[in-house]
Amino acid sequence: MLDLFDLKGKTALVTGCKRGIGMAMAVALAEAGANIIGVSASLEKSGSDVEKAVTALGRTFKAYQCDFADRKALYAFIEQVKKDVPAIDILVNNAGTIMRKPAAEHPDEYWDTVINTNLNAQFILTREIGQGMLARGKGKVIFTASLLTFQGGINVPGYAASKGAVGSLVKAFANEWAGKGVNVNAIAPGYIATDNTSALRADEKRSASILDRIPAGRWGQPEDFKGPTVFLASAASDYVHGTILTVDGGWMGR
Repeated sequence: MLDLFDLKGKTALVTGCKRGIGMAMAVALAEAGANIIGVSASLEKSGSDVEKAVTALGRTFKAYQCDFADRKALYAFIEQVKKDVPAIDILVNNAGTIMRKPAAEHPDEYWDTVINTNLNAQFILTREIGQGMLARGKGKVIFTASLLTFQGGINVPGYAASKGAVGSLVKAFANEWAGKGVNVNAIAPGYIATDNTSALRADEKRSASILDRIPAGRWGQPEDFKGPTVFLASAASDYVHGTILTVDGGWMGR
């Protein structure tokens, strides 16, 4: 049974891997045997924490920088990584950003940056890397969705719109690729103790109201995503397509 989760010999591209959930995902895939291609807007070319963690496991790590809000930079990254690593077996679309302001004051710049980073770049990257997967007849794509894939949130209209669209994008890709050997799924984090939620955790009232609704009674940790990521990246999930797996301490069931 455990052989189903073995990723030895696989190569995984993990976006937004410098810290938090993305780093935990990259390390988990390495723990399962995969070599890692890491990319983030400010990822160090060498010596990053994620690189140290991956190489300590005996896996290789290749680092790239890319601002996913910049379309030209995205295509340049894709062109380079395709030259450097012809076969990518696993794509984890984790890079994302959140910009907070009430809807009536939410500027175009916030909207454009969030939509370009969280949605447009992920579509383009999946399309381009997915072409190789389709040609080989196998591959795994994992998106990072959100509770706001299902809910509207407060003061984050661009983020909610992008994550709602990610949920539909996962299903659209899965509808076309499931019969061609490529699995496309998503993980939807709940309220996790990362940089993205620092403002919420600093707000005593809001933090208390959030914790009160989580049946598990705690904020999630990046390490909570290790198991779900390896599952969706491995042969254990070969018949799982177009699914959004919530990792939320029970929030959506409340």
